[in-house]
Amino acid sequence: MNKSNESISYSTIHTSPDHEDDKFHEECGVVGVWTTQDAASLTALGLHALQHRGQEATGIVTYDGNFHIHRGLGLVGEVFADPQVIAKLPGGIAIGHNRYATTGATQLRNVQPLYGDFEFGGFAVAHNGNLTNAQLLRQSLVRRGCLFQSSTDSEVFIHLIAISLYSNVIDRFIDALKQVQGAYSLVALSKDMLIAARDPLGVRPLILGKLNQNKEKECWVVASETCALSSMGAEFVRDIEPGEVIIINDEGIRSIKPFHNISHRFCIFEYVYFARPDSIIENKSVYIARQKIGAELALENPVEADIVVPVPDSGVPAALGYAKASNIPFELGIIRSHYIGRTFIEPTDQIRNLGVKLKHSTNGSILKDKRVILIDDSIVRGTTSKKIVEMVRAAGAAEVHLRIASPPTRFSCYYGIDTPSKEKLLAHTHDIDEMCKLIGADSLGFISCNGLYKALEEKERNNEKPQYCDACFTGDYPIQLTDHDMNLTQNK
Repeated sequence: MNKSNESISYSTIHTSPDHEDDKFHEECGVVGVWTTQDAASLTALGLHALQHRGQEATGIVTYDGNFHIHRGLGLVGEVFADPQVIAKLPGGIAIGHNRYATTGATQLRNVQPLYGDFEFGGFAVAHNGNLTNAQLLRQSLVRRGCLFQSSTDSEVFIHLIAISLYSNVIDRFIDALKQVQGAYSLVALSKDMLIAARDPLGVRPLILGKLNQNKEKECWVVASETCALSSMGAEFVRDIEPGEVIIINDEGIRSIKPFHNISHRFCIFEYVYFARPDSIIENKSVYIARQKIGAELALENPVEADIVVPVPDSGVPAALGYAKASNIPFELGIIRSHYIGRTFIEPTDQIRNLGVKLKHSTNGSILKDKRVILIDDSIVRGTTSKKIVEMVRAAGAAEVHLRIASPPTRFSCYYGIDTPSKEKLLAHTHDIDEMCKLIGADSLGFISCNGLYKALEEKERNNEKPQYCDACFTGDYPIQLTDHDMNLTQNK
């Protein structure tokens, strides 16, 4: 048996997460690096570029004959700020993970990558997404004697690999994939290979890049988004395909497709909000896609106004598209503070109740006496929208018309996005007129589902065979919700 030693250190940086933040949150970002001198440093750079995909915890595993792990609560720049931390992560191969957890689960034991010692040696895995049968599998594994160290569904992969009867790592890994349901992009590391995989529907993103640092060896990168590549000095090669497993080792790179062909259902909300604007996903520029969404929104929901104002930062590209299509001037009527982080301490109820004013302030000289079109990406509970409309009115706006660059969000996501239960979604319990009245806008308009598809270069939504996962808008869930249907509790 090839025994691997594990060197572990942990950060103890604590955050004060704002779980009432009225936005959806992508739960994870992943990075993998194969054979370069500065694997840990490069992985940290990639994770920093993917910070928007998870701000509560981060971790890196490297290998140099032994596995080395550093995980901590906090931002990448906090957990890996000390050069001595990176120095304790030697090796030419690495994987890393950023996490955004749901309520009550910001615990060090849930921070990834997860690691285990197997008969074949050490194995680490990092996961973006959500398994919809994780609790059912977990119950079965516990009955078989498996001891879970975390409450994250990602640990299910570790135990499924451990009990697999197949002899080699890849066969065990694929055996595990075939038992899980849900959305996932995975990176995994053994002593002699880096593995990357996407679920059969390709709900979550994952891309392949290449480093040009070593003329003697090929240096590869996998990451959740292309924005990580520029930070790492890597070039984009291609998207990892839905249902594809990539194996990278000293012999090169190879692809395995263990699943039968299934219709691709990439998460449409990545284009609306989750992905960073400078990323290219599924051969589409996220920035240009958002501008097109804004232009389509203007065609579907016109209104006479003086200025178009984005709710920063996520509303900016769509507002640019709306302004251009409507021939109404674009203005920065709201300014966002970039210095209110997730570690901000709110000392009193009075300060806490200021809420959105800590993050946004109005530009009164632009808004006064103007008929304003506010552009935002989505409405979740509606609390932030209400406060922003109030702020704009208080700054002297004559009218406030709210336009949303996505359809009404009426259903919860079970595929890796932290969302409230559908009963807490404003659009699930109210029609648009009721929402408008509660928010306090003069008018409220959403892009239609077909309009969103049109902006993404589709003629319309194919209701028989949808091109994207849009369950948060339509309730059309493409992957079975086993745990939910069986009323099994999911603890992230």
